[in-house]
Amino acid sequence: MVINYQPNFVDYPEHVTKQPPYYEFVAMIALLWSLVAFATDAVLPSFPAIGSEFGLLDINNTQLVIIVFVAGTGIGQLIMGPLSDSFGRKPITILGVILFVLASGWSFFTDSFYGLLLSRFVQGLGISAPRTVTQALIRDLYKGRDMARVISLSMMLFVLVPAVAPFIGQTIMLSLGWRFIFVSFQIVALVALVWFMVRQPETHPPDQRIKFRTANIAKSVVEVFSFPRVIICTISLALGLTCIFSYLVSAQQIYVIWLDTGHDFPLYFAIVALISGSASFLNAALVLRLGMWALSTFGYFAICLLSLACSFIIITGNLPIHWLLWLFIAWSASMFFLLGLCLANLNALALEPMGRIAGMAASIIGAVSTLICVVLSIPIGQLFDGTGLPLILGVALCSAGAFIANLTLKLKRFSLNPT
Repeated sequence: MVINYQPNFVDYPEHVTKQPPYYEFVAMIALLWSLVAFATDAVLPSFPAIGSEFGLLDINNTQLVIIVFVAGTGIGQLIMGPLSDSFGRKPITILGVILFVLASGWSFFTDSFYGLLLSRFVQGLGISAPRTVTQALIRDLYKGRDMARVISLSMMLFVLVPAVAPFIGQTIMLSLGWRFIFVSFQIVALVALVWFMVRQPETHPPDQRIKFRTANIAKSVVEVFSFPRVIICTISLALGLTCIFSYLVSAQQIYVIWLDTGHDFPLYFAIVALISGSASFLNAALVLRLGMWALSTFGYFAICLLSLACSFIIITGNLPIHWLLWLFIAWSASMFFLLGLCLANLNALALEPMGRIAGMAASIIGAVSTLICVVLSIPIGQLFDGTGLPLILGVALCSAGAFIANLTLKLKRFSLNPT
């Protein structure tokens, strides 16, 4: 599909005239965002090796390698967004990537499981900067459905990275050892950092910055939470993210233990990612015509129905293992595809009315939704019982809750103005 599109820019300062071309900008943002997916998914095949090296008695505890990383990104967003409102988007993004690179080196050298968890948490703190601050950067340049389209196209690589990340991680683990996975994080992060430093100008000029004071931050928090639309979108986002991260922490065990895929786990994971990645293209094509709310609401409704249907088939069907495998793959691809219609649009819906405090707003929205996601993902992951049912039913429940939240947003007809 060829997309012929020239975005409508908002008015922005004169020094942003050296902004890179539209599709280079999208690709650069996508690479920065993809660091989150890469740092999450590349370690999945190493769970057994990590558990064995550190002598973990409960294999479910290896899920903490993902959980603490995600928690770090959530807490980090509360810090990095306000800093970007005070000191600019570019320096805070650079600082975060450097912190991620250093923490990845720590993960390589650590000699304890608790040290690994702590270094992973710091990785999350660092990578929260490009993930959060670049959303505010996008808001500095675009508005409305144009903003949603940029986010949607940028999320394409974020979604597609899981197609190759587990394979890369497994290849590195089998040839060099699981610790060298963290070296690959450093290499990709440094490439993204140099590109961003050379090509992206600052979009938040000094005369629009908010001094980093507790009173100013508190005032911004009150302003953000004065929009019921933002609160509801954040809840809906949190439930959608719970679907994703519950899947990620359970995926290795489901594919290897329940579905008996062995070393082919990355292959099936890639199939799911490649199919679902096309959702961002579809969303970019449809969002200008149908709108952000309609696409996200439909997505959650369809996920709930498909999850309930899949659970019913598994419980009553008594299917052979190869049929279970392809049923689970079909459900997984459908879920991620539909979430591609939800998350970018909900982010745009939430950020649109934020204006000059976009950095703080992105931080609050990202942090709250991520931390809620962490709290909900832990029990879903720990409920793994040798089958995929706890995950599928958990996704059904979360998507139903998000669908109801979206309906509330529409039925109450919340405007862009604070109440």
